[in-house]
Amino acid sequence: MIEQLHVRNFILVENLEIEFTAGFNVLTGETGAGKSILVGALSVLFGGKAGADLVRSGSDEAFVSGRFRVAGRSDVEEWLAARDISPEDDGVLVRRSIRRNGRGTIYIQSTPVTRAELEELASSLLDLHSQHEHQSLFVESSHRRLLDRFAGIEDTVEAFALDFSALSDNQKALRDLKEREAEREHEIEIIEHALEEIEAAAIDAGEVEELTNERDRMVQFEKLAEHVQAITSLLGGDDAALALLKRARYEYVAAAAIDSDLTAESERLESMYFELEDVARSLTDYEESLRYDPQRLEQIEDRLALIKSLFRKYGDGPEKLAEYVDRSTERLEELRNTEERRDSLTAEIKRLEQRVTQGAKELSARRGDAARRIETAISDVLSELAMGQAAFVVAVEARTNDAGRLVYSQYGADRVRFLISSNPGEQPRPLVKIASGGEISRVMLAIKTVLAAQDEQRSLVFDEIDTGIGGQVALALASHMRRLADHTQVICITHLATIAVRADNHIVVEKNVAEGRTFIGSRSVTGEERTQEIARMLSGEHRSTSLEHARDLLERYRAEKTYGQN
Repeated sequence: MIEQLHVRNFILVENLEIEFTAGFNVLTGETGAGKSILVGALSVLFGGKAGADLVRSGSDEAFVSGRFRVAGRSDVEEWLAARDISPEDDGVLVRRSIRRNGRGTIYIQSTPVTRAELEELASSLLDLHSQHEHQSLFVESSHRRLLDRFAGIEDTVEAFALDFSALSDNQKALRDLKEREAEREHEIEIIEHALEEIEAAAIDAGEVEELTNERDRMVQFEKLAEHVQAITSLLGGDDAALALLKRARYEYVAAAAIDSDLTAESERLESMYFELEDVARSLTDYEESLRYDPQRLEQIEDRLALIKSLFRKYGDGPEKLAEYVDRSTERLEELRNTEERRDSLTAEIKRLEQRVTQGAKELSARRGDAARRIETAISDVLSELAMGQAAFVVAVEARTNDAGRLVYSQYGADRVRFLISSNPGEQPRPLVKIASGGEISRVMLAIKTVLAAQDEQRSLVFDEIDTGIGGQVALALASHMRRLADHTQVICITHLATIAVRADNHIVVEKNVAEGRTFIGSRSVTGEERTQEIARMLSGEHRSTSLEHARDLLERYRAEKTYGQN
């Protein structure tokens, strides 16, 4: 429950702090005193939209904070623990700032959170209802959500939605598979042709380098032959290198026979001679092997052109070409396994269709059962609210197409509508057909009451839900809200004294003007101050008759409460 609300520089509020209690809290005050501004602050505190227009004139930043008791709320404690937020003294402090530049901050304890996270937490702590919320009852989608919440099947609906989504995804995948059949065949042809082309080429490692060298030899054959012949002449012949080296070797041997110190050099010279002789012999063999073959050159050019063409198309170089082959082989395997993929999708679709069909039947049955129970529960509450002649109907109907086949959505195959007949003999009609604002207020309160019984831990905030209500209806409404507050915290902004006298905590909201500025303040009233406020609500004045009537109402309520506790 909310224990404290602190508002600063928010619209007309400069600085205001309100203490709330368990049970029934009411906020009263003159029309235009600023009660709804405080509801707006609560809305902002629970993730509502906040713009620069909410910042008080003359200020740069507005602040709204609230302390909430969360002890015993395992769902809230788990939510906080998941974000490393620790309650202190069984409570948490929620703070939100709104800057004039449009930016702001949100903190839970000392941890910054997003507005979406704040809304998520708020949905577990508080249920805010105002006159504007009546419109939500006119939207059919909200009827299904309310019924599912009452039935306790929200988790089941969520699981069904996952199955339905998986079914839709698989059906789309199968359609795409069939629609792309021609494209698939074309892609297979392209890949197979490429792989066949690469395989037929049978490019060996190092082949390009070898062919390039061979081509260069043939292209410059004359120059190469000329150089080889020149080398042969320099090495061979009577005056060539080998002959001269041979004579030098002979002379060195003779000299070494005289001086043994030359023996080592003599051996080196002999080694050089034999090495050069081997080079000359190899060069002679090379010269004899040299041939210019125009047909071979043409073959080489064609081969290199083919290889370079494959490199351009599929990969720049042997490594890239090999990578292309690996990727294409994998893709080809994938495309060829389409039949297996189609069979797998078909089997999965059949399995999911059975789950969705069975799940929709289960949801329909549970909604049907819950519809009867919520009809009875809401009718009972409406009877207490002086609408005993009204018939509240929850219509759970199968959604079908023109052919009469069920139409599924992520929520099942049901259309849920709230209908009401205000008077006996009238056919139930959609809630939007209800003309009386008082009636729709009571219907909303009845729904909130029944749902609150399912979730007693959430605080309920009602902003002038009593608008358009008076007389016996007001008395019934007051009594009902009092009983509602016996098991959940209720905060109600009201203009009816019959409601205010039943409060456990009565807060008066006031608007004052000082030095040309408007200020909104609040105070908790008890004793004579409360009596005077009740008198004002009864007649707008503090006459003796009004004060006496106020005292009588307060005393009567105290007696009822004391009697109810015995």
